[in-house]
Amino acid sequence: MSTAAQARLETSAQSIDTATRQPEEAKTAPGTAAPSAAPDGANRPAQKAPGNPRRKKLAIGAGVLALIAALGWGTQWWFVGRFIESTDDAYLQADSMTVAPKVGGYVTEVLVRDNETVTLGQPLVKLDGRQYQAAYDEAQATVAAREADVARAQAELGQHAANIAQTRAELESARANAAYSAGQVKRYAPLVATGAETDERLAELRNASTRADATLKSNEASVDASVRQTDTLNAALAQAKAQLSVAQASARKAELDLADTVVKSTLAGRVGDRAVRVGQFAQPGTRLLTVVPVQNVYLTANFKETQVGHMRPGQPVTVHVDALPGEPIHGVVDSLSPGTGAQFALLPAQNATGNFTKIVQRVPVRIRLEVPESLRTVLLPGLSVTADVDTHGRKESAPAPTPAPAKAAQAALPTPPGQSIAPLALSAPLNSTVGPATNVNAHATPGSNSTGVQRG
Repeated sequence: MSTAAQARLETSAQSIDTATRQPEEAKTAPGTAAPSAAPDGANRPAQKAPGNPRRKKLAIGAGVLALIAALGWGTQWWFVGRFIESTDDAYLQADSMTVAPKVGGYVTEVLVRDNETVTLGQPLVKLDGRQYQAAYDEAQATVAAREADVARAQAELGQHAANIAQTRAELESARANAAYSAGQVKRYAPLVATGAETDERLAELRNASTRADATLKSNEASVDASVRQTDTLNAALAQAKAQLSVAQASARKAELDLADTVVKSTLAGRVGDRAVRVGQFAQPGTRLLTVVPVQNVYLTANFKETQVGHMRPGQPVTVHVDALPGEPIHGVVDSLSPGTGAQFALLPAQNATGNFTKIVQRVPVRIRLEVPESLRTVLLPGLSVTADVDTHGRKESAPAPTPAPAKAAQAALPTPPGQSIAPLALSAPLNSTVGPATNVNAHATPGSNSTGVQRG
């Protein structure tokens, strides 16, 4: 510090000391004796003036209000808040349908615009159907030809039946003629022995009987051949009918292909993501546009695994949509996913690699919404939502799960007397590998916490 600064500080200190002493000197006038002793209580510190009573009242009132607010919040939390599970990892969804043609062809007409509302069965896109029309006409002609083949086979079979009847009649006539000729021979043989008839007459009768027998055998062979030919004609008729069925099936397929050149909507909704253009060639299965059923939106909320322990289907839900502030929507829990989101990821996490960091998993919960008619056109798939689930009835038992098909079928089978159905073996945990050293105990005691799985 410089000398000038020190001098200024000393001057300031002297000025303050002088100002302090002047009031004390003024109290004692010149020629007046100083008081011999100070009065009682002169050396006591001066008492502070009483505070503002208004401030005290305000402070007390604020404390009371804070206490009431804390009490109200605690009561609300105890009776309501602690049962509410909330998440903002929730989005509206809808089961959208991708529209694609079943047949290929050039697009000749697009019948809808972007964001247009469509109904069930409404035509959306038309394809060039000339070649499918030609194929359908050809199939119809083939059906007509096969029907003619069937009619011809039936006519041949009918004619053959008439021929068989005629052959059978000839057979009966030949049989009667053969019997008559044989009887004549028997009658004339004794007459020839007695000389009443000549040998020439008997020889003629025997010759006639032989010819009658030959005719009978010929007719019998004709009848047998006709019967066997009937089987052949029946087979030909069956083949003609089968070919007719094939032709009719081809005609139906051609008709379906022709009808599929007009692509129709299979549900009601709104058109979105329209990628089809007139003149482009559409392959079967190529995405043309998407129909979104906006009237059937639902909510998928991804709750933490620590929040879903007491969730049950049917519990009430309050939904706040970011696009509709101040308009809560109500709903109910529809179902819980059978696994966390990581289990259904394209690349599930593998935690057996050595390094492990525990991350809270999230379980998708499907929520069925009770949307007013005035808001159905506003709620769109993909909107962000905050969902609050009221689990107040969480102590109630969970609904019984639907048994697996194999277990249900096993339970439905009758149990033979004296036999019991062995319990089903427990399956290994999801995404775990059971090696040779794994022993699955299928007879674990019901209600125990052990799964009966021993790993070496």
